[in-house]
Amino acid sequence: MKIGIGNDHSALELKAEIIEFLKEKGHEVVDYGTNSAESCDYPVYGELVARAVAAGEVDQGILICGTGLGISLAANKVKGIRAAVCSEPFTAKMARAHNDCNILAFGARVVGGELAKMMVDTWLNTEFEGGRHQRRVDMITAIEEKEQ
Repeated sequence: MKIGIGNDHSALELKAEIIEFLKEKGHEVVDYGTNSAESCDYPVYGELVARAVAAGEVDQGILICGTGLGISLAANKVKGIRAAVCSEPFTAKMARAHNDCNILAFGARVVGGELAKMMVDTWLNTEFEGGRHQRRVDMITAIEEKEQ
């Protein structure tokens, strides 16, 4: 799978750890994030990854900032993106199974490396269940369409 990853300055170390983890699992990783510890604006990187996912340049996206909140808010402004902020594996699993989320977001100041890897692994290995959940995802898409 081809995965886009983006981050701000607060997540340099965790991004490197997640990239290594993904590559060990056989995934191709495209790094859209900063590689500088200098303060930067997370919306830039949230949008870059979201646009890559929406355009089909990558299959899924992972975003990391201090909390995961700001970068996911930016990503969710891009049509077709469903980014979910998660802090543990159960929510990551449900984000895929019930919401068909195409971007996983988390905070470098909230979760450590091992928990982040568990979330990533769970999220990537969970299939969307469809069925009644598809109807709800379609409802979310309909809201998005009203805003265009």
